[in-house]
Amino acid sequence: MKTNAQAVIIGGGLVGCSILYHLAKLGWTDVILLERDELTSGSTWHAAAGIHGLHDHNNISKLQYYTMQLYEELERETGQGCGIFQPGSLYLAQTRDREHQLRMQAAKAKYFEVEFHELSRDEAERLHPLANFDDIRCIMYEPDGGNVDPSGVTYAYAKGARALGAEIERFTPVIATTQRADGSWDVETDKGTIHADVVVNAAGLWAREVAAMAGFELPLIPMEHQYLVTEAIPEIEALGKRLPLIADRDGEYYMRQEGQGLLVGAYEKGGKFWAEDATPMDFGHELLDEDLDRIEENLLRAFERVPVLTEAGVKRVINGPMIWSPDSSALYGPVPELKNYYCCTGIIPGFSQSGGLGLTLAQWIIEGEPEMDMFPWDLARFGDWADKSFTRARAHDQYSHRFKIHFPYEEREVGRPVKTRPAYQRQKSLGAVFGLSYGYEHPLWYAGEGVEAKEEYGFERQNSFEAVAAECQALRSSVGVLDVSNFAKYEIKGEGSANWLNRVVANHVPTEIGRSCLTPMLGVRGGIAGDFTITKLDENYFLMIGSGIAERYHQRFFQSVARPDSVGFKSLTEAWAGFNVAGPKSRELLQSLTQADLSNDQCKFMHSRMITIAGIEAVILRVSFSGDLGWEVYVPIAQQLALFDAILEAGKSHGVRPVGSRSLLSLRVEKGYGSWSREYSPEYWPQEVGLDQLIKLDKPEFLGREAYIALKDKPPREKLVIAEVETTNADANGGEPIFLRDGTPVGRVSSGAYGHTVSKSLALCFIKTEYATAGTELDIAILGLPHAAKILEKPPFDPNGERLRS
Repeated sequence: MKTNAQAVIIGGGLVGCSILYHLAKLGWTDVILLERDELTSGSTWHAAAGIHGLHDHNNISKLQYYTMQLYEELERETGQGCGIFQPGSLYLAQTRDREHQLRMQAAKAKYFEVEFHELSRDEAERLHPLANFDDIRCIMYEPDGGNVDPSGVTYAYAKGARALGAEIERFTPVIATTQRADGSWDVETDKGTIHADVVVNAAGLWAREVAAMAGFELPLIPMEHQYLVTEAIPEIEALGKRLPLIADRDGEYYMRQEGQGLLVGAYEKGGKFWAEDATPMDFGHELLDEDLDRIEENLLRAFERVPVLTEAGVKRVINGPMIWSPDSSALYGPVPELKNYYCCTGIIPGFSQSGGLGLTLAQWIIEGEPEMDMFPWDLARFGDWADKSFTRARAHDQYSHRFKIHFPYEEREVGRPVKTRPAYQRQKSLGAVFGLSYGYEHPLWYAGEGVEAKEEYGFERQNSFEAVAAECQALRSSVGVLDVSNFAKYEIKGEGSANWLNRVVANHVPTEIGRSCLTPMLGVRGGIAGDFTITKLDENYFLMIGSGIAERYHQRFFQSVARPDSVGFKSLTEAWAGFNVAGPKSRELLQSLTQADLSNDQCKFMHSRMITIAGIEAVILRVSFSGDLGWEVYVPIAQQLALFDAILEAGKSHGVRPVGSRSLLSLRVEKGYGSWSREYSPEYWPQEVGLDQLIKLDKPEFLGREAYIALKDKPPREKLVIAEVETTNADANGGEPIFLRDGTPVGRVSSGAYGHTVSKSLALCFIKTEYATAGTELDIAILGLPHAAKILEKPPFDPNGERLRS
């Protein structure tokens, strides 16, 4: 066994072998995979191995299609069969909401130029003559849907990797991983130690144990999952063709042909945990005791759908463990607190995603960043707040509701609250409906005192619509107060602070005390890795505000720029709270609470001050994400409730109203403001989102500078625009495909909302540059159906920024 390698991949399941293959494919051939047992041990070998293309997130759809197409290439390249069967999949809708979901998927398929289309009942019965479609209101067909052979695919990745020069050591358990001072790793096994530049934890069921060797925890927990395979069914034998898969999500089961019988699996409501504390090291190709009673209700629904199942004998029952994250998505990417340590684990639909995961992680390792924005899978979306209790509760909920529709803006309450701030109970008494924002409860909207604070979910406008409208109208006409404590807050202090910050961000940091600036931070490929407000509070003392959900993600960038000992960097996100007081009466309200002069002459837009407000020492910034006149006010967390109460009391005469983040969405879209992970991501070039003017190339050094120079003169591939949409019952929310009136796909929605104070349904959109001009008529596929839209020349609210600067 070798003693040095560019990378060591720990885990020889499907995903570990894919990562090994893709690293070698991209040029890293001095790589080795270590497997404690035989390849496919753990969850891979017993998977049902279905494959499908479409996903709610557009980038994940792209990677799933890449994966499906890769399997045939692997067969040709390696000669190893992948057991590919693609008879297609039938997606069934029993409810109106499921029909909406399927029509939305069909519209996305048109955008991606792949096949996913509606069938008549007659057409569906010709494809699957054994199915009963009596209660089905909509049937969609994905011709490329099917399944593969779990072992075949895994061995194809392995064979392809070996052919490119990579190595695999089976029956080689890892005993320890130790990081050296230079950031490289010693990976210890019972056969010796390998010194590696990079370690990848792809250990699946054992990912928790492997992470613990490196000194950190992953929010994962295994659960049992069952499916059965029937004996041969005469009616199937007589057909002489392969039946399509049935995806009956409302029935909460899945079904496909296996041999001349059927395979039926289910995610039951009473899911069962397995090996909660630790996965046994001697577990490999074993199965767990069968317990079909647990999935009886699901099976009965499957029997109703395909009645011949009632007479079929059971050939075998598979009950095997799968490891789940709190949101059932992968935990993927570099661990921010460690150098050169990557994870790729917690994958549920592995055979639909293995190729895409392997490719993008290999890009991240070799090139420094994946081609696409993969934040929905990035392990940095969770922090220490995602503890064992939270993980257990959420994983159980995800398993039990595996096929439940996840509606726009849906906030599931299981496992919450995890963390609250001092104003939580007061906000709750005012009727706040809360969501989860990086571990904290955060107000989404206010139902009002004495009204049940409960949100209804669906694809169409729900019960929050009128309350959000009232909040927006109150802020625009008078004054509103938004809790912005969920923003990330950083203190940079000490000799050399400005110089260090200037090497991190692309704009010049302020040189004058009391000035603020907006600045992007660029990624490895020159895209938008972050957007921040930086304020100079004093000499060598800066406050930086950014996206709260991206705080752990942004650590990677901050840590990549050497910081001298004289410069202190500290997160204040937990230590400070903040409110945005905004609206035309915001100055009057705040002025009544302070002796400081808040006139426009003394407190201009994009300026800041340290003042006393309501007797509390505070930092105020003359900025407002609502696009209106306003200030962000930051105080120590212990003073949050006192400040909130003082603002509400002083604002009574002005009709002050607490405003939630759902209203902030509407307000910022009216103003045309982008948001990180929606309009701003490493995938988008600065000139595509209008941030190129904030990049200062007269600075000799900053993150992403050379990459940006290489692309700055390229024409934008797409442009961020704002469009008005003709709709009456539903608004865009993000991800909807956009077409010209003749059906040509030209873009997609990044954010959408009803603009309550401009009386327009609006969408921020990425549109191909040649079509991104004011007046262009579009069709936006809301609820999967074309809705007429037109690109606006300017945002409908305060396009010239007069209110902001008043």
